[in-house]
Amino acid sequence: MTIHKEGYTSLAITILFIFVLNALIQFYMPTAHTLKWIVYIFSGALFLIILQFFRSPFFDIETAENTILCPADGKVVVIEETEETEFLKDKRIQLSVFMSPVNVHVNRNPIAGVVSYFKYHKGKYLVAWHPKSSTENERTTIAIENSKGVTVLFRQIAGALARRIVWYVKQGDIVEQGQQFGFIKFGSRVDVFLPLGTKILVNIGDVVKGGRTVLAELVDPEPVKEAAKPDAIVVPEPPAAPVEPAVLVEETPTMNSITPAPSLVVDHPETAENPAVEESAAEKPVKKKTASKAKKDDSGDAAKEADSE
Repeated sequence: MTIHKEGYTSLAITILFIFVLNALIQFYMPTAHTLKWIVYIFSGALFLIILQFFRSPFFDIETAENTILCPADGKVVVIEETEETEFLKDKRIQLSVFMSPVNVHVNRNPIAGVVSYFKYHKGKYLVAWHPKSSTENERTTIAIENSKGVTVLFRQIAGALARRIVWYVKQGDIVEQGQQFGFIKFGSRVDVFLPLGTKILVNIGDVVKGGRTVLAELVDPEPVKEAAKPDAIVVPEPPAAPVEPAVLVEETPTMNSITPAPSLVVDHPETAENPAVEESAAEKPVKKKTASKAKKDDSGDAAKEADSE
């Protein structure tokens, strides 16, 4: 067992106070033996009380992903379903542990994971068992999300005597289960908010130990079963219609399908628009040919007459 670092200053002040008190009694009342014994006893008791406030025992921590470790020494005073309105904003199981002045005041992470939320609230100093102390007293709110996506939220709450809350984590930190996350001087209370369906392993009035007592077990959600699908109905395809054989029809050439000779189209484009021009153009070579033949016949007859003479 050691003395927690948060107690160094308080112990130093206590030792100085005891030394000054005893020195004054010894100097001003050297013969008041009864009073001196009373002061000695008071000084020793005060030192032991302050010493036990800040003790920090050593022990092995058994970790498991599905367990919720107790965050502090004390007694279970609340187990109920409630609405968490600050961060989670849904229904949760609240489990509260009250720390008396004689308990160890070290606070430990109930699960391992990532700190997804942290906030410090100034507030009142109502007694720790007051119903409104969880929302009105000075407090810190911390939420840790584990590797399975389960978030556990917990609060350090100051009381009428405990007016100093210390924390060692911030949002985004990766923390281990059972690791120290804070300290509350001179007692108070810690609230833990668990998912609905969590298996609670303690009862109201149980004495618990921080980092050693398992408060609850997380229950894995059952996989959603898919509804049985009916067998698929096979609809037969309609029979294919019979294909009729194709009938080849020989086309009879028509006047419109006859393409004019290229020479006529190229040399005499105007004939495509005027059929009369086309007809006259076709008759001209014939007439020329007839005239030349007649001329040739006349010349032949003249030659024959000359020979006969």
